[in-house]
Amino acid sequence: MNHCLERLVIGRPGPSAPMQPLAFGRLARRLAAATLIAASLAASLVAAPQPAGAAAVKGPDTVADTAALIMDAVVNISTSQTVAPSRSVPTPELPPGSPFEEFFEEFFKRRQQQGEDQAPRRVSSLGSGFVIDEAGFIVTNNHVIADADEVFANFADGTKLKAEIVGRDTKIDLALLKVTPDPDKPLKAVKFGNSDILRVGDWVMAIGNPFGLGGTLTVGVISARNRDINSGPYDNFLQTDAAINRGNSGGPLFNMDGEVIGINTAIISPSGGSIGIGFAVPSNTAIPIVAQLKEFGETRRGWIGVRIQQVTPEIAESLSLDSARGALVGSVNEDGPAAKGGLKAGDVVVSFDGKEVKDMRALPIIVADTPVDKEVSVVVIRKGEEQTLTLVVGRLDEGTPSPSAAETPEPKPDAPPPVETSKLLGIEMAEMTPELRTRFKIKDELKGVVVMAVDAGSVAAERGIAPGNLIVEINQEVTLTPGDVEERVAALKTEGRRSALLMVADPEGEVRFTALPIE
Repeated sequence: MNHCLERLVIGRPGPSAPMQPLAFGRLARRLAAATLIAASLAASLVAAPQPAGAAAVKGPDTVADTAALIMDAVVNISTSQTVAPSRSVPTPELPPGSPFEEFFEEFFKRRQQQGEDQAPRRVSSLGSGFVIDEAGFIVTNNHVIADADEVFANFADGTKLKAEIVGRDTKIDLALLKVTPDPDKPLKAVKFGNSDILRVGDWVMAIGNPFGLGGTLTVGVISARNRDINSGPYDNFLQTDAAINRGNSGGPLFNMDGEVIGINTAIISPSGGSIGIGFAVPSNTAIPIVAQLKEFGETRRGWIGVRIQQVTPEIAESLSLDSARGALVGSVNEDGPAAKGGLKAGDVVVSFDGKEVKDMRALPIIVADTPVDKEVSVVVIRKGEEQTLTLVVGRLDEGTPSPSAAETPEPKPDAPPPVETSKLLGIEMAEMTPELRTRFKIKDELKGVVVMAVDAGSVAAERGIAPGNLIVEINQEVTLTPGDVEERVAALKTEGRRSALLMVADPEGEVRFTALPIE
């Protein structure tokens, strides 16, 4: 109406043409009629039937009944630890005779004395957890109780019980606690549900201790599944928009039946508060870990002894795969279960113990969840053909760090003797000689074509190929000379291939695969 009024005012006749009452009356009637039509249309839209499923957009009418049954099983975890005083800042080196030399010496000397006078101090932190057993077993995040001297579980009724750490798992970020002494009466406990049946859009509830406020409930949906947030080798998080804040760590994520289907662990937030992107460890990932911690006080993960990498579309084309799937075996531990079962570098694992291996990330998770000493079947694709192998799963040594690729040694600064080289795919290469083995510190047992240089900006450089690497195979055919490389690439071009699959080893013998375009 404002726009209409403004237009009417602007278009009002001047004194020479006075407005006629009749004309104004007609305008008023037309405006009134238009208003009635608009009101009628709005009423009809409100009364129109909702499409099927539209009511679900509102979410559950209430979660109060379910919350009343489970709130008492959620606890606040408080910890305390002794922290040593901060170390003094070293005195900066100044040129002798500098006008600031005396001033800085006196300033930093005073700071050092203050630091020595400080006594160790006690710090505390807060998190969440939940009771899974009436006897007092509590699940939380490992980072909630890491380095703690004392841990307490604070219950909704005001009870505060001391808790001991039964076991912890740093890779999944879980910890199992046990209240001590045993509680006078059975504690309220909750059960794990099946996280595998969750769908994106299913409603969930998070209960915890955000910012130390005590039992707080928030509601949201499952936003995504199988999230990898680069926090560890077994990332498989549920993502939710239910508000999760600091202090919620270790708290439960419930389904609408009051079953724990996740353990709230991390959030993405530039401010420290919830922006609707939270992550929880799925219950089906946590269940076997919690059981192992309860029985053994430690985890006992499966292990087969392989290094794997992602099957890219280029690698899939090089291996004649119908799609980029499975996990590509880069190398095999000589004495590991995989080697004993017949797995070889270049195999693509597409099934393990009857479970599909969709991509590289899936295999470590499946293997880790497989019981130690179990005999399993492994389906691999080798040179375009499916094969089924059998192996016995070993136990992962949690104390052994994962081996990392060795750094490529730099050539010696003194001028090396001339070497006959050839160039292909942006790589300058040469046949192995004792001098090259010594120059690049290549292990004696390694064989292949030595990479002498790589063109800057080439695909080979982008894929990490560097001087001192060895081209061991091309499309699973051994290469010992630059001529072998040229022949393999020429044969692939004749076959109409668009890329060549190189098995590349570093001087320490760590092997990986990479595909380079040959067109």
